[in-house]
Amino acid sequence: MRTTRNASTKTHSPKSKRKTLSFLLHCMKISKTAAAAARRLFGLCETDGRFDETKLKSVVTRLIEAKPRDFKAILAAIQRLTRLEIERRQVTVESAVEMDSATQDRVVSGLAKQYGPDLVIQYLITPTLLGGLRIRVGNDVFDGSVKGRLERLANAF
Repeated sequence: MRTTRNASTKTHSPKSKRKTLSFLLHCMKISKTAAAAARRLFGLCETDGRFDETKLKSVVTRLIEAKPRDFKAILAAIQRLTRLEIERRQVTVESAVEMDSATQDRVVSGLAKQYGPDLVIQYLITPTLLGGLRIRVGNDVFDGSVKGRLERLANAF
């Protein structure tokens, strides 16, 4: 008796399965109802207006256990919303020279007033800025550098 091996019987490592699932969830088109459900569920993951990881884990666990219609699409949308929330909390402050602690404190307090207190701030020294600051908060960029001003002036002509 001949046995043939089918390509679909290949065993995959758990890591490759996670990568495949992550890729599929990323590429999946999401229906309006699934997106609305994901937004509602993601809204439940806030405590006092702040993102709460423990609540997110609880919501995702319950969603996986219940397996409602389009639950994979809802998971993909929640994953996207979580990524955007994490990116929104990432701050990069670039300056031409190292800033003293008083200046750093002023920058942090100004950003905390506008974006909330739980920001992850990274300071970079970029000599090509020539002076001033460039601050990136999520997708927002505030360019008060000399280089940025010169570029805007050059583009005006």
